[in-house]
Amino acid sequence: MKVKLKEVFNKYNLEISDIQINQFQTYFNFLVQENQKFNLTAITEENEVIYKHFLDSCLAAKNIKNNSAVVDVGSGAGFPGIPLKILRPDLKITLLDSLQKRVNFLNQLIGLLGLKDIVAVHSRAEDFANINREKFDYATSRAVAQINTLSEYLLPLVKLGGQVIMYKSQRVQEELEQGKNSISTLGGKLRDIQETKLAEIDASRTLVFIDKIKSTPIQYPRGKNLPKTKPIM
Repeated sequence: MKVKLKEVFNKYNLEISDIQINQFQTYFNFLVQENQKFNLTAITEENEVIYKHFLDSCLAAKNIKNNSAVVDVGSGAGFPGIPLKILRPDLKITLLDSLQKRVNFLNQLIGLLGLKDIVAVHSRAEDFANINREKFDYATSRAVAQINTLSEYLLPLVKLGGQVIMYKSQRVQEELEQGKNSISTLGGKLRDIQETKLAEIDASRTLVFIDKIKSTPIQYPRGKNLPKTKPIM
């Protein structure tokens, strides 16, 4: 796996050291081991993990400023937060997940990898935002919800001048069309869309960058699962 990791990251212009390669190998081994107990991911084959989890998570690494505070909402098995932390040790990362078993996994993994300035928190995004409002430079999320819902989870957490980074794989233009009012209402403005084609696995990955240009109105995010059941339209 180590040779393949280096080859793949280099091909996509991501610098990776031997120490970081070893950390990704440890991550892979622990993920496969614990997945048998907790069903953390459907993707466990080595090549697919390299492309669909590790590389995919790191595609935004060059877009994040040095020493930034990043919150990763709905971290699950640690994507994209932990790969970003491995590749960018300068980042201060908070991993947020609503399931305690996943938070336990993340805490064990953080210890195993010897990572610093990273914490895993058990909370729903709506509750976490109430006490961490506009605290972070960046908020990330991967495969959690559609853009209109995700905007309400992420934008309240980001400082003015900060940025939301959404990891998407398909139907991005349709989701953006449905989510444009939500983005605007919550203080955001679309900055950029970056698509990366992964020819080796016949797939593409899209990053959506949303700038925080205004403070989010105090009534957001709403509780009682409303961002998901009744998204801003």
